[in-house]
Amino acid sequence: MSNNKKPRKQPTLESDDAAERFVAEADLSEYDLSGFKSTHFEFQRKDTQINMRLPRSLLEAVKQQAARQNIPYQRYIRNLLEHAIRNNNNPD
Repeated sequence: MSNNKKPRKQPTLESDDAAERFVAEADLSEYDLSGFKSTHFEFQRKDTQINMRLPRSLLEAVKQQAARQNIPYQRYIRNLLEHAIRNNNNPD
């Protein structure tokens, strides 16, 4: 992209196919990608369920943190567990 051109806004993509087509065909250097956020895709099947008791205040705090990240609170808890396991497997 030349320096005198204003970056284009990212289009709204309504499907995975539309997103794949956009990435394959568009010159991404022409777009303002500063608003992009990294995401984590979950491919592993969730086939085990747990049940735990927590203080209400802790659960409410977890739900608030999840809401700030715009994810369901159960996914937020799973992310915390995955992060803790990763960090314990990679000590400094």
